[in-house]
Amino acid sequence: MDSKQVIFITGSSTGFGRLFAETLARHGHTVFATMRDPQGKNAKHAADLLALARRESFSIFTLECDVTSDASVENAVRAAVAQSGRIDVAVNNAGYGLMGLAEAVTTQQAQQIMDTNFMGCVRVNRAVLPHMRRHRKGLLMHISSGAGRVVIPAFSLYTASKFAMEALAETYRYELATQGIESVVVEPGAYQTPVFGNLVAAADQSRSDTYGITNNIPSKMTALLSAAAGNPQEVADAVLRIIETPVGQKKLRYRVSEADLGVDEINAASERVQSRLLEMFGLTAETTFVHRDAAGAD
Repeated sequence: MDSKQVIFITGSSTGFGRLFAETLARHGHTVFATMRDPQGKNAKHAADLLALARRESFSIFTLECDVTSDASVENAVRAAVAQSGRIDVAVNNAGYGLMGLAEAVTTQQAQQIMDTNFMGCVRVNRAVLPHMRRHRKGLLMHISSGAGRVVIPAFSLYTASKFAMEALAETYRYELATQGIESVVVEPGAYQTPVFGNLVAAADQSRSDTYGITNNIPSKMTALLSAAAGNPQEVADAVLRIIETPVGQKKLRYRVSEADLGVDEINAASERVQSRLLEMFGLTAETTFVHRDAAGAD
């Protein structure tokens, strides 16, 4: 794979996405930093990124991309490919948090967060994969969370969306092996990004009021996670390392956090179980061979 790659990032206006764009561009990669409404709501964020690109001679370009819209995603991918000729890496970063007791989350809120955090990945991956398969190479990166492997009370639908993302990402890893395309998951812990300030609250508080002392859990969990938040540049640096790892040498999952709440243990157990399952279906040798072949041929 070329040392300098074309990278498509969703949710790049602030937080992890913004850091990913700056960090990857600083190391010579071409970055398409996508966001909703770069001419309106996010105009300043888009302008700041473009100003940085001009000042530092970075290859950063901004594009409109609302991951809840098929047409918006397809148009953004089409524009990136028209300009660069390819997309080597798609970073599924767009998402948000939803806090509150599970019963207090309305069905509309549940649908909205799944539409962004999970279906957004489905849309982006479907849009970029035909281009990646044409070149017989590519990387799908999914920015999950430690909460994509362990359940955190008061974050039920957020954790559900990340669990779903991880299942999708792992399935892609097996199914795309013959295409020379890799799929990985990044699992950050708590970091200092706007995510905590932008948490959506469960809307049906009349349900929460019946829970008594349990109703204190959401605010307690938010305070604990905010206090434990580290420097988000650690995650951007990890993303850079993963993207620059040679084909065939990438792991499926990467935990990025100072605190291990058991995620590594779950990942190790899951890898053993999945290996046995694939072997039962006679798939292990095939996928292993294909990854070796892709690595050797590139």
